[in-house]
This record gives sequence, C-alpha cells and structure tokens, in this order.
Amino acid sequence: MEVQGVAYRSIWAIEEGKRVGIIDQTRLPHEFVEVELTAMNDAAIAIRDMWVRGAPLIGATAAYGMALAMSEDTSNDSLDHAYETLYATRPTAVNLRWALDDMKMLLQPAMQEDRVAIAWQRAREICDEDAEANRQLGAHGLRLIEEIAAKKPAGEPVNILTHCNAGWLATVDWGTATSAIYQAHNKGIKVHVWVDETRPRNQGAHLTAWELGEHGVPHTLIVDNVGGHLMQHGLVDLCIVGTDRTTASGDVCNKIGTYLKALAAHDNGVPFYVALPSSTIDWTIHDGIKEIPIEQRCGDEVAFITGQNAAGVVENVRICPQSTPVANYAFDVTPAKYVNGLMTERGVCAASAEGLASLFPERVMVPQP
Repeated sequence: MEVQGVAYRSIWAIEEGKRVGIIDQTRLPHEFVEVELTAMNDAAIAIRDMWVRGAPLIGATAAYGMALAMSEDTSNDSLDHAYETLYATRPTAVNLRWALDDMKMLLQPAMQEDRVAIAWQRAREICDEDAEANRQLGAHGLRLIEEIAAKKPAGEPVNILTHCNAGWLATVDWGTATSAIYQAHNKGIKVHVWVDETRPRNQGAHLTAWELGEHGVPHTLIVDNVGGHLMQHGLVDLCIVGTDRTTASGDVCNKIGTYLKALAAHDNGVPFYVALPSSTIDWTIHDGIKEIPIEQRCGDEVAFITGQNAAGVVENVRICPQSTPVANYAFDVTPAKYVNGLMTERGVCAASAEGLASLFPERVMVPQP
C-alpha cells in the first residue's frame, strides 16, 4: 500500500541474511519511522512492545526473527532458544505459533550449514503468502461491497464500520478487514469507513485513520461507543473486522470491543463479517470463550493516552486518578452465532465448523468434546 505515494509493505528484508526493516507503529500517526532489526532479540522486542502488531504481521516478524537467529547461530540450542523467546512475546495471536512451528519444522531437520539460507527464504515466502492471501480474501469481500453498492441510491457511498486496525499495517500488505475496502476504492466504488477510535492504544485513530488517509479512502473517526447509534439510524451498511484467532467452530477473538459491535450489528440487522487469512484459524480449539487465552496488558495503556499537544510535541497524559486500579483486557471473543460470514483467501463461508470445512476440507478437525 502507499505512504506519501510510495509503495510499502509493513516488513521487508533490507539485506537478506543480516537486516529486516519494519515501521515503528508506536510512532504513528505523528511520525513515520523505519526501524532495522538486526538480531532475534530485536524481533522479539518489536512484537512484545507492539512496534509491530496485528496477527499476520506478528507471524511474519516472528519468521524473520527465526531467520535472524540462524544468522547469529545455526545450532539447535539457538533454534530452540529463538522459538521459546519469540513464542513468549504475545499470547493471543495464533499466527505467532503458526509461523514459529512452520519455521522450526523446516529448520530442525536441515543441516546447520543450510539453515541460514533456508530460514531467510521461508521467511520471505511467509510474507509473500500473507500478502497474496489478503489480496485474495479482499477480492471475495469486494463482491459483498459491490452487491450493497448496487442497491444504494446513486452517489451514496457504502458505509463500512471497522474496529481497531485490521489494515495493511496489521499484515504484510492489503490488510484483512481493509483489503476489500481498498480494492473497492481502487475500482472506483464509493466507500466510506467509520473508524473506531479503539481504546486502549487507539489503533483505529492512530493507524487505521492514518493508512486510509494515505491511500485516499474517505473515512470518519468515531469513539468506540458510537457504532450502535450509527447502526440504529441506518448509517452502517456493513461491518468488517479482523481477528487474532478464530476457532475451528467460527468463534472470533479480536481487539476488545469487537463483541459489543457484533451484538449491535445483530440487533440492527447489519451484516457482520470477519476477514482473515487461514493462518489465523486455530484448528485445535472449538470454544473461543473457554479456550483462547486473553492477554491482559499493562494498566498504563488505559490510565494514559498518547497524543500531540498544541506545540506539536507527542506526550502521554494521565486521564484517571493516580490511585485508581486499572484492568486492561486486550481482546474479547465474539461467538460464531453473531458472525454472518468469514472472508478467507478461499472464499466466504459460514462461521461454523461446517462452513470452514467446506473451504478447507484437507484440515483435520480435532473432535469437539
């Protein structure tokens, strides 16, 4: 996608075998800063401290982290240490485990002298595969937008509500929830995006609004609690969100607040879709509420808010009494019954075990207890 007219991915090899480039997303939207990762620990810090975030990009960064580890030391101890260190960075996004398992399965049987080349090639392939999967799932989602646009009065845009950042910054390219939006915009279909602010961390305000603006997509920033009101008044035609982990039965774990949007959409008859590459499906679990670990992050993300003051200086400001206890649940689970469909690279299916099996028949489903 584009930044000031220049095509970017969210992660790239600067010098294969040595350096990886990322965008420090904690600095957006006020500064666009590129960061070089030169060691496995750099990749771990980038994931843990959310310089990169979004399930697909976390997986891609972990893959490059394994490649950087092999450039440092090709031993089995190094391979195991890299896997364990990177796996411990974030607990919820399943792409992290998927990418690490993929890399380790390929590297473990390989000769040590071959591991550097194999690791860097596979990390590059994982990035390319993610970008293509997101392009494909967006093409399937585009058809939904086209169907809605055909029923709208002439000149009126399709109003799409999204939550958090499921844009190209959360993936290698295209995004998940935004892929169909970008493709519709590029095709000349009038779209307008309601961008949830997404407290805490404000990924909607900081990231989604920034990238939509860079690409020229019409959008409006709203606070998280406005979505239900907009739906009641017919101002939302479609909800599309991303996911950090989706179960084999279609339950969806995503940024905190997604569940409430799904409830509002269900109550108001607004279609609610989840966009995801299949690497985000956890085929080993069925009950998202019981089985998905929900990350609880530092309370400072809630107690403080980051912004640019009148002098143009970015600063953190406390918004609650210093003595107030804070709980910071980072994700929630939306049961499959509130999801109209899952957009994947193979098509759109029902949010159910049967729906997923229709698109991915080769997957061995773990029997539901």
